[in-house]
Amino acid sequence: MTAVDAPAEAAPDPDAITRDGFLGGRLVVAQARRGAHRAGLDAVLLAAALPDGTRGHVLDLGAGVGVAGMAAACRLAEVTVDLVEIDPDTAVLARDNVAANAGVLGGRVAVIEADVLAPAAVRAAAGLVPNGADHVVLNPPFHPADRARPSPAADRARAHSLPADDLERWMRAAVRLARPGGTVTIVFRADELPRLFAAIGPRLGSLSVLPVHARAGEAAIRVLVRGRPQGRAPLRLLPGFVLHEGDGGWRPEADAVLRGAALPVTWW
Repeated sequence: MTAVDAPAEAAPDPDAITRDGFLGGRLVVAQARRGAHRAGLDAVLLAAALPDGTRGHVLDLGAGVGVAGMAAACRLAEVTVDLVEIDPDTAVLARDNVAANAGVLGGRVAVIEADVLAPAAVRAAAGLVPNGADHVVLNPPFHPADRARPSPAADRARAHSLPADDLERWMRAAVRLARPGGTVTIVFRADELPRLFAAIGPRLGSLSVLPVHARAGEAAIRVLVRGRPQGRAPLRLLPGFVLHEGDGGWRPEADAVLRGAALPVTWW
């Protein structure tokens, strides 16, 4: 093949990546327009579940492009955060986002490219030390693989759907990575709460459950579940957090969370 008939290198697609503002524009995040999971409200709620004054080391498991972990670092000046992501292309975007938002992150956020479900020794080699995190947050894939048609895009399918046994493996890994006395916080579909409880089993105690409602009087669409390894307090079902007014606008407390405030919740 000569230089004349060699195929031209494909030009980058300017529409493949979007740059989206979070926390009232304090974070600007690059993410794929199509294919992979796109970060949104769930990630912001997960970050907001860490109360004001939280300090120590935070692991964001299945971090995607890094919104939850970066949002936590924006508000909490005394935390360091590792964003853990398996997909190489998404991990590149997460690193780019950390660099692009360095001014508000203060060098306290890093990216670990690793498989949360890998054997413990493999995770440790990647930098995920057992009992090494003060706080673990995760937004695992929450569409049951046996009840939904998987996306033809492999990265999107992996980010959204989960084989039946894998949720328990996610929870097992999260608890093993948290230190005794630390916390584990999960955002999940409200209608799949029984499946989440089954996966948690006896691994977490002192569980608190925050239902999230689109509007008052409607069934919850999400839950935030927070617990402690070896916790012994009884389960607490908290008053629901409502996102929208009747006209569709954000309620003031939801708008505050979207701009970077903590959820107005007493977990324990």
